[in-house]
Amino acid sequence: MFPISLIIFFLSLPSVLHSLNYVKLPLPLFAVGPESSAFDAAGAGPYTGVADGRILKYVNPSVGFVDYGVTSPNRSKALCVGYSIPALGPTCGRPLGLGFNNLTGDLYIADAYLGLLVLPKNQTIATQLATSANGVPFRSPDGLDVDPGLSGPAGTAVSPDGTFVLVTEFIGKRIQKYWLKGPKANTAEVLITFKGRPDNIKRNPGGDFWVAVNQETIIPLVMKPEGIRLDANGTVKESRPINLQYGTTLVSEVQEFSGALYIGSMFTNFIGVYN
Repeated sequence: MFPISLIIFFLSLPSVLHSLNYVKLPLPLFAVGPESSAFDAAGAGPYTGVADGRILKYVNPSVGFVDYGVTSPNRSKALCVGYSIPALGPTCGRPLGLGFNNLTGDLYIADAYLGLLVLPKNQTIATQLATSANGVPFRSPDGLDVDPGLSGPAGTAVSPDGTFVLVTEFIGKRIQKYWLKGPKANTAEVLITFKGRPDNIKRNPGGDFWVAVNQETIIPLVMKPEGIRLDANGTVKESRPINLQYGTTLVSEVQEFSGALYIGSMFTNFIGVYN
């Protein structure tokens, strides 16, 4: 039998490690809700969208985040900064999912009110590309992924070779795999189901996928946020609890970049980073 002190050490070790390896990237005053993050081809960032319609870019620890662009051409700084009134959404915009086309440097944006947009490099106002698909209006676009010649709606990630796209279903508690090429082209299958609700999904440099999953607890309507890494076959390769720092706050994205995990949430005023 283990000595009681050794048992206590093992039980407390994960908490200590998470605390030592976790930092916050605070947003500017009045900015809140960094649901998604993206990095450009040069590795700069993270870039993120916030509730008042701005897209911010993180420069360094001394500078922090700076304004990078907006999604609405009608946005008024006096009216929109720090807003929390949904009625102002169509005027101010609400950028959620972000993804760069590394070939062009263009930033593609899923805006809850304005649909699919693109913000070209060296411009500050995004251009609206689409508000519907096949005659069906977009309803609160949430996330996207970018593949040369292909862009997608909320909760999507394209495989490294472009043969399939993964789509998360927050309500359905699952991920579907839709084949784009090959003998299974234009067919779909359920890749994995969860006990919680998956939000955004992002491909990592190794070809696996990180999913932000808000696991359900025994207490109704209370969630335990977690980052889950899975491969193209739906096998879970890693599970990273993040409730020690987030409690029951819902998280929307886990993005791996340069050996760190960047955590997005619509309900915080910072981006969390696990090194």
